[in-house]
Amino acid sequence: MSGTKPSQARTVGEALIDLLAANGVEVVFGIPGVHTVELYRGLAGSTIRHITPRHEQGAGFMADGYARVTGKPGVALVITGPGLTNTITAMAQARQDSVPMLVISGVNRRNSLGQGRGLLHELPDQSAMMKSFALASHTLVDPAELSAVIAQAFAIMGSSRPGPVHIEVPTDVMPLPAGDVALRPTVPARPGADAATLERLAALCDGATRSVILCGGGAVSAGAAITALAEKLDAPVVLTTNARGLLARHPLRVPASPSLAAARTLIAEADLVIALGTEMGQTDYDMYADGAFPALMNFVRIDIDALQLSRAPRADLAVLSTVEAVVAALLPRLTARIGNGAARAKSAREAAWNGLSAKIRTEIEIIDSIYLALPDAIIVGDSTQPVYAGNLYLDIDRPLSWFNAATGFGALGYGPPAAIGAAIGAPGRPVICLTGDGGFQFSLAELGSAVDAGAQVIFLVWNNDGYQEIENYMLECGIEPEGVKPSAPDFAAIAGAFGLPALRLADMAELGPALAAAAERKGPSLIEIHQTRTRGASAN
Repeated sequence: MSGTKPSQARTVGEALIDLLAANGVEVVFGIPGVHTVELYRGLAGSTIRHITPRHEQGAGFMADGYARVTGKPGVALVITGPGLTNTITAMAQARQDSVPMLVISGVNRRNSLGQGRGLLHELPDQSAMMKSFALASHTLVDPAELSAVIAQAFAIMGSSRPGPVHIEVPTDVMPLPAGDVALRPTVPARPGADAATLERLAALCDGATRSVILCGGGAVSAGAAITALAEKLDAPVVLTTNARGLLARHPLRVPASPSLAAARTLIAEADLVIALGTEMGQTDYDMYADGAFPALMNFVRIDIDALQLSRAPRADLAVLSTVEAVVAALLPRLTARIGNGAARAKSAREAAWNGLSAKIRTEIEIIDSIYLALPDAIIVGDSTQPVYAGNLYLDIDRPLSWFNAATGFGALGYGPPAAIGAAIGAPGRPVICLTGDGGFQFSLAELGSAVDAGAQVIFLVWNNDGYQEIENYMLECGIEPEGVKPSAPDFAAIAGAFGLPALRLADMAELGPALAAAAERKGPSLIEIHQTRTRGASAN
């Protein structure tokens, strides 16, 4: 709690921090300014750790990475105006990937809002801007509303599909007396299916002989139950990017993108398709935008978001519930079936792998070598070629150990700050930031943030001399490449300037020992791989 002040003597800024702590917040990411200093009055005496990025976009991405590995909302504190607009990209990524994020910003004094007086950091209507994409945005104009506003924010993030929530506090409200604030955590209310819906779902399951299960990021917390369901239905389980690691080494797993022909064939031949916690979005199901995802027979969607259930592809049965609740209630209603599931899954895995190019298989094997060297690693990716390859096919042993910004919103520069957030949220586990030379330059300064935070991050830079993926796409479209060769700095020299040990690999055989050595050190380090100059990095 904030110092030793009696509860009624606390300011709004101090009480807000105490309410965050009461809701389990242990870390916030932010850059202080004159529009948030009254929040920092409460922060300095609290139990909450503060991490300072080099840019507010980094604060948002750090909050994202932290939330993904902990399951708790990531929290960012930013100033009004440019601080908040800098954070919008990270919030949009969180919205697309269903990541709980609470962004608390300042805003100018109440009597100036909407007046256009040319105040520092003024926006015409900051809250209206945020309401266009945040799950909710609230302006705290009355101190008496503070407890309810914080409770509402945590209820929104915990009760339905997660995403970013914004609260703005006017500078003249922050220092006001907060009054008597009850420091109670918010208990979210989560939906569950009714008995009639469960019976209908059980009947569909018992009538099927070739079931397939699709798992998205909303399913990862129900791993054991999903394994039991897959075994009872004898159903292959297709894992999207954010679900990789479920059913680890299980014969029913299919760790291949449903954008691949082999996975689509498996799905098309099914007489029941059950989608668990997946948006069914383009970057997972139609990555190449060919419109060839198959029509589905007896399609069931289970999702926590009612609006998502109404979107295409339309379900024959839509179930509004958490995945955990439905699967736990469904299992006792089912009889075990034999659907040749293991053989169908094996065929899909092999066909998916064999359908990939030699270049992509080589890049996946490099990712595999990272997990071989550091089995407990979390790999946080940016938009770069090996990450695209891993999103197509990657077989790993633990959920929440592979995530990146090459899905959904697709923001470059995500990897470095998100990896720092992940390292803060999962101390003791090695975190690998897999980033390209182009994307790394979007957030290169966050190397300093990693040093300051003592974050155990290994920055693994895939250097292909520019935006190689975009260059290839231009060539495929018959467009002369332009703007795809930004010059790269000497990454090892920059790492050294920040005090990080750095190594350029001459041969991919050096990667395992280099990773093991980096994992033994305290704090961050950097390893650079060049696609053409590092032997074994490319099949070409």
